Amino acid sequence: MPNELTIRSFQPEDQTAVKKLILEGLKDHWGTIDPLKNPDLDDIGSYYARGFFRVVVLDGRIVGTGALIPRADSAAEIVRMSVARDLRRRGIGSAILKQLIGDAEASGRRKIILETTSTWSDAVAFYERRGFRPTHVQGGDTYFLLELNRGSASVV
Repeated sequence: MPNELTIRSFQPEDQTAVKKLILEGLKDHWGTIDPLKNPDLDDIGSYYARGFFRVVVLDGRIVGTGALIPRADSAAEIVRMSVARDLRRRGIGSAILKQLIGDAEASGRRKIILETTSTWSDAVAFYERRGFRPTHVQGGDTYFLLELNRGSASVV
């Protein structure tokens, strides 16, 4: 992989490329896209203003995303994790996750929650390998928890 990997905050000029990347990932997984299920992607900057929305840039191209949203009880939720299909399994997802865990710790969060489709076995295994513990399954989704007060950032 080339050396120019940068993780930075979302900028308004990233809107089109980020939306396209995320929707392509969803289409890869589901085979189709329901435009009504992704209203947050129409104005990413505004929708995620309370949290952190990170983009990964490799050689000038946006190749990954991930967002951290503050929730109640000192929790934060990770959403919109996506990596370009041609660059998966090269450490980009791990780099995004490490950044988001660091963001959560720096903002005083004590736990991170997330969910992914239970049949998406690669994603389930990805989070489990990084210390996320499944808490329950509901409606075809597996929900995870990572406690941050145990030095969890080192597991990524």
